Amino acid sequence: MDHLVFAVPDLDAGARHVEDLLGVPTSPGGRHPGWGSRNRLVGLGPDRYLEVVSVDPGQPKPREPRWFGLDRLREPRLVTWCVKSNDLDGVVERGLSAGIDLGAPMSAGRAREDGTELRWTFTNPGSDRAGGVVPFFIDWGASEHPGRSLEGACSFVDVRLEHPDPDRVAGWLAALGLDTPLRWGDAPRVIATIETPTGVVELC
Repeated sequence: MDHLVFAVPDLDAGARHVEDLLGVPTSPGGRHPGWGSRNRLVGLGPDRYLEVVSVDPGQPKPREPRWFGLDRLREPRLVTWCVKSNDLDGVVERGLSAGIDLGAPMSAGRAREDGTELRWTFTNPGSDRAGGVVPFFIDWGASEHPGRSLEGACSFVDVRLEHPDPDRVAGWLAALGLDTPLRWGDAPRVIATIETPTGVVELC
């Protein structure tokens, strides 16, 4: 697991919501130029983090819909998750062979508040992927992983998944090399368990 994506309608209010849930402050993230979004982060252990992401009112509306359903989001929720890979082309091929299109790998970047440029390559986070239950995949290349500069008061424990068609989704996950708990649910759902300074929290 690389990071969790918690989408919020408003970044300031969403960050406060997450801080209340986890009992730790969020850290500055940055803007995603051209994509119309911005984020704040919470460290979840070495090379893992929680991304709190929202529409960036300081950017023009992009031509394509914003990632993670931000344009139509009405309440905070854990919308998807991301997994590390150094073979994105192979991951995409395995997905296509199993019947799921992760999208062609693309590159993006952002600047941290200290001016450091982060660059990464990833499969399309805007693809449906069973309502976000199937993760997208990322390769940070030569960039320092964002999690390394974040405080580690919280730690990631696990993630479990729900979907109305669990048999089909389980096949996709297996083809992508993921052995993640999955059960039937009335809607696609990602539930993360996080150890915090005040106890275990489930984020969904």
